[in-house]
Amino acid sequence: MRIIGLVKESLKKILRRGEFDEYPDKERMHCTARLVEMLQSFSDELDNSPQSDRARDFLMEEIKHLEEAKAISLPNFLPRTAFRTILQEKVTGISNIPTEFVGKVWDYIEEVVISVLMSHIEDYHQLQISARRAGLNIIEKMKIRSIEWVQEIVEMEKLTDYTCNPEFLSEWSRLMAEKEEFMRAINDNFQNQVNLEGFGWIDMQNIRPYRSLLDQAFDLRMRMIAYWRIVLRRLVDSLALHLQLSVNNLVNKELEQEIVSELMAPHGNGIERLMEESPSVATKRVKLTGSVKKLKECKEILAKIMDRIASN
Repeated sequence: MRIIGLVKESLKKILRRGEFDEYPDKERMHCTARLVEMLQSFSDELDNSPQSDRARDFLMEEIKHLEEAKAISLPNFLPRTAFRTILQEKVTGISNIPTEFVGKVWDYIEEVVISVLMSHIEDYHQLQISARRAGLNIIEKMKIRSIEWVQEIVEMEKLTDYTCNPEFLSEWSRLMAEKEEFMRAINDNFQNQVNLEGFGWIDMQNIRPYRSLLDQAFDLRMRMIAYWRIVLRRLVDSLALHLQLSVNNLVNKELEQEIVSELMAPHGNGIERLMEESPSVATKRVKLTGSVKKLKECKEILAKIMDRIASN
């Protein structure tokens, strides 16, 4: 239990508190910094994905879904089904990124945990196999849990379009300020491109034939851009919080419980291994036995010499 306590304290320092005095020259073991870098890389990958390109196929996707969402209803109402369908397609397009990220993070945590575990039991050969197996087992279990959790989060984003974040309306309003310039350019048959803030130069030749839908399509695109930012931030923030909680549980209870279970398991023979001598101890015991034998021989020789002296 003392060894497990030392392992837990080392992991708390490395994984939770960001202290790396035990590994000052091994940047790979400066875990809080590496995890932040991985999280930032994950955020950048989401931002740079094709689904986050606000100018890609400008309004064509919206026009397609608006045409399919036509219904016998009052005019100029933005169909929610069109928004939801586009959202589901975008979320599906980035769904593999969070799953892959979680896998990479747990692979890294596994590397750190096993390294720390082995460093504390390097003198206890009889514990190494069981402890390593326990470490690998619990990391695999927690990795599976995280992957299942992130898949649920992705499905939630597909199912419901909701936010209480006031930035959604403020960002949508800011983007809609470009609508007047856009519609002016659309109605100018001699202008084939328009420069919109945040989008760059937009080619209008492909979308001009759909003038009756452009008002709604523009609104739909701006709403999606504003909401998409919130979806991506929510994914990053949720994963950051989830990983912090998971690491905390791993260090405080999961790893210890798994090691104890492994040692007590019939197949592990952990208790029997605790009673076995390590190779280094066995070697020392053999040397000590030899030394004791030689001392006994010396004692017998000295006793004989003393007897001879006394008899003379």
